[in-house]
Amino acid sequence: MNSGYPVILRLEGKTVVIVGGGKVAERKVTGLLGTGAEIVIVSPEATDEIQRLHREGKIVWKQKSFFSSDIKDAFMIFAATNIREINQLIRNSAAPHQLVTIADDPGESNFHVPAHFQRGLLSIAVSTGGASPSLASKIREQLEEQFDDSYEGYLEFLFSKRKWILKEVENASLKRKLLKTIVSSEFLTSDNREDDFIRLYETLLNETSE
Repeated sequence: MNSGYPVILRLEGKTVVIVGGGKVAERKVTGLLGTGAEIVIVSPEATDEIQRLHREGKIVWKQKSFFSSDIKDAFMIFAATNIREINQLIRNSAAPHQLVTIADDPGESNFHVPAHFQRGLLSIAVSTGGASPSLASKIREQLEEQFDDSYEGYLEFLFSKRKWILKEVENASLKRKLLKTIVSSEFLTSDNREDDFIRLYETLLNETSE
């Protein structure tokens, strides 16, 4: 069996269609909120949460049965009904270039969503290639404990400092040392990252100038 190729997709402005209005569909919606995608639910019925999000204008709910025209303009499609025949109809209606995942048939899907979580800019995903979603979830939970909320601010710091270093530091050796040193437990746990960075920069700058 060929292994998959992991990617992170930018969905801003893309249409994502979820066929189904139950708890599975609700979980997909929750994961997609904040991506900038246009989220469309197609289902005669929907959970209270899906209906609330629709009323708030965060998603579109088409209260109807599925027709192939519903996915014509979709970039990504989730077949999340509890009826296998409808899920297969969705798969057969999709064009070759569209991303489709079938809730009850991973083998007929051309992508799947791994167990994942985020800490700000940090995204961590775990996949077992469909062998055991339960194990993937267990590993994710372990990683969530290891990479706690402190990483959110730390990643913002790393992002801003990397951008500054690449733009402002001309010396290649100094640049490498700075980028390497800020990825350390000292900066992760520091309460004064900005001051620590200034001291680090001055120290390494002096060493480089000697």
